Amino acid sequence: MPETILLGPQRFTTTVQPVVRSLDVPGRVAFTNAGWEEREADDGELNGLLDERGVNLRLHHRMIDVLTKDDRVAAAALAFRDRQDELRTFYGIRLQSAVDAVHAVAHRTSLHGVGPVAVDAAIEAVREVDRWYEAELAELYASTFARSPREESGLIGWHRGEINAVLDECAALVVAGGNVRTLLRTLRLFDVAPRPGQHVVAWSAGAMVLTDRVVLFHDHTPHGVTAAEVHDAGLGRVPGVLVLPHARRRLRLEDHERMTVLARRFPEHRLVLLDDGAVVRLGSEGDGGGSAALPKGTRYLDATGRVAVEGAA
Repeated sequence: MPETILLGPQRFTTTVQPVVRSLDVPGRVAFTNAGWEEREADDGELNGLLDERGVNLRLHHRMIDVLTKDDRVAAAALAFRDRQDELRTFYGIRLQSAVDAVHAVAHRTSLHGVGPVAVDAAIEAVREVDRWYEAELAELYASTFARSPREESGLIGWHRGEINAVLDECAALVVAGGNVRTLLRTLRLFDVAPRPGQHVVAWSAGAMVLTDRVVLFHDHTPHGVTAAEVHDAGLGRVPGVLVLPHARRRLRLEDHERMTVLARRFPEHRLVLLDDGAVVRLGSEGDGGGSAALPKGTRYLDATGRVAVEGAA
């Protein structure tokens, strides 16, 4: 059975080499580091960790090639980006107000037992803002793809052919981190998806794009929207899991109230903490054929906003 393995960040604690070796697959290993953007070609260290068996899909390079040479695709991509940016601006305004309301209600003294009910309603209002954004984004994708010149682009078709040829001959795909927006954009442009029988190893932004819901977060942002934001839908390889890379550095895990709000916003997902050294081995669609079951030892935020370990007594 093919595995999907989510790793913690690789900058300080490198685990990708022993994990890929443990898969015991022959031949070459496909990888993408498109999230590194302009540094995509600087892949010598990463390929070394893959025992010099890696073949870079060069998705960022290919995207720039298409946008430079195909004016229609470039115009459509620019229009989509501008519309999404505007949508995210309005979403951010609504989201921050809704989250601020949750904290305001939680801090209000209740003499007649209204407080807990009010908090529940306030959190549901946050979920409604998330749902509104996701619905608007889905509509934006639908309207864009309906008139998109992508399928008419011979250049995109040529790049897809090269990418598919590499993926078809590799038993494993490695997805590095970096800028999650860029990584998602390149994967979508070329319709890149892991093969059903292919092992996948990913970390940081790479792990995020494998889920069905990509959430951006950073509790230490000095200005702007400080609440965690739904960014986009992912590839859906690991449904029911929401990954939080660099959790110790980016989340105020000791702030129980804040973590409770985060956990309660996404009750249908398991919130997995991917810190340095984390190795979470799943089946191709999560353990249990697509469920959000986690292997023992996985650190996650439970429904009360506290850090827990799967399988701990």
